[in-house]
Amino acid sequence: MAYNVGVMGAAGFAGVELVRLLVQHPDFNLVAVTSDADAGKAIADTYPAFTGMGLPAFTGHDDPALFDCDLVFLAVPHTVALKYAPLLMNAGVTVIDLSADYRLKDPDVYEKWYNTPHTSTDILAEAAFGLPELTGDELAEAAAKFAAGKPALVACAGCYPTATSLAAYPAIKAGLSAGLVVADAISGVTGAGKKATARTHYCFADENVEAYGIASHRHTPEIEQILGIQGQGRLVFTPHLAPLKRGILSTVTFSVPEGVSISAEALQELYEGFYADSPLVTVLPAGTSPKTSSVTGTVKAQVSATLAANGRAIVCLGAIDNLCKGAAGQAVQCANIVCGFDQAHGLPAVALPV
Repeated sequence: MAYNVGVMGAAGFAGVELVRLLVQHPDFNLVAVTSDADAGKAIADTYPAFTGMGLPAFTGHDDPALFDCDLVFLAVPHTVALKYAPLLMNAGVTVIDLSADYRLKDPDVYEKWYNTPHTSTDILAEAAFGLPELTGDELAEAAAKFAAGKPALVACAGCYPTATSLAAYPAIKAGLSAGLVVADAISGVTGAGKKATARTHYCFADENVEAYGIASHRHTPEIEQILGIQGQGRLVFTPHLAPLKRGILSTVTFSVPEGVSISAEALQELYEGFYADSPLVTVLPAGTSPKTSSVTGTVKAQVSATLAANGRAIVCLGAIDNLCKGAAGQAVQCANIVCGFDQAHGLPAVALPV
């Protein structure tokens, strides 16, 4: 069964990545793409890759066609989803939100980190968190609502939280971490959005790597929430910008608790067993490391976990495509689950080899 879908905010990098994936999906029919800034323009005028595909032109966010969709993807800045998600759900439309507005379970935490009050806490309470490998139970509840003809809300995980959490979660869940959890993550420039800034302008980003948002990045509480360490003051998260278009590589390091012992072989087995039923996560063999180039354009993640030579620390790595597994692709993965499809249905399976 095919479902009619729309993308709000389709002119941005995550939004147009959604368009790329949805037009190739056999069971999602893309009927509306919105952008207030580009309303009236053909998608191919902004993104020539879509020339000759006969796609709908950009319309404004108030396009009535959105309210006739089965699902709408919100690829909009935070606070914009606060306005539109309730309206769409009241019209019976299931919402797959790529913004931060419904990710944090505690509205007070959202207000603290995003400097704005949460204006729809009623639907926040029912939002499923969209990181399928770790929150499958929440997505199953959303799928049950959708199957019963009720609108569901999925808050897709952010890009840095996805790479970082997939890397570290199995070890932390198994009680193999103590003290600080230090996450250093490197992202491509598309993660900063379409509008150029003094940091992301080509002339400043090229041939340069720099840290930003030190001890203050908004993804910090989301990572803490996923890893189950919120309120503990243990996470030290430092994002970095690299001269790449796509990709995130996150390195997470923590100490093994006193009195706890694990071998390198057992750590490898832990990760392989944890992700055995996750077709879009690849646990690399011992001695090999994830690469961003190996997942470009896909919803796949590569992870690894290495025990330090002294056996007292673990280094976890995760690589994803920030626009795909970190945003648009993960949103389609979640939509697949909500609609009752296999989670990898219609999604690119192989990265560009060179």
